[in-house]
Amino acid sequence: MIEKTTHVPLLVRDQDKALDFYVGKLGFEKRQDYGQKGRPRWLTVAPPGAEVEFALIKGEYLLDPRGEEGHQMTLTTSDCRGEVETLKARGVEFRGPAPVETPFGILASFQDPDGNRFTLLQPARGGA
Repeated sequence: MIEKTTHVPLLVRDQDKALDFYVGKLGFEKRQDYGQKGRPRWLTVAPPGAEVEFALIKGEYLLDPRGEEGHQMTLTTSDCRGEVETLKARGVEFRGPAPVETPFGILASFQDPDGNRFTLLQPARGGA
């Protein structure tokens, strides 16, 4: 039986630049950073307190069926408006108007320097 997800890969061109974005701008923690001779560097980050880690894998872009680059992931927050202001102050650029109110919650979209797309979601009360 599969019990939980532990790592989600994100393709990045430059692991150090990606690390700066995730730690310096998003406020994630660096969890693992090591390499073995002849093997690629293993570098992971995660939001503070989160169990799932993002593995920053050096590689090339993958195209999704719509021709857009990167992955789409959702990160939840209890204060989307406050988080947007914090991230904007750190230099994160949001896609379109941010935040936006929807029937299922308040959301804002951004991407990392390598085109991996994220939605920051504050779920509507009562669940979404």
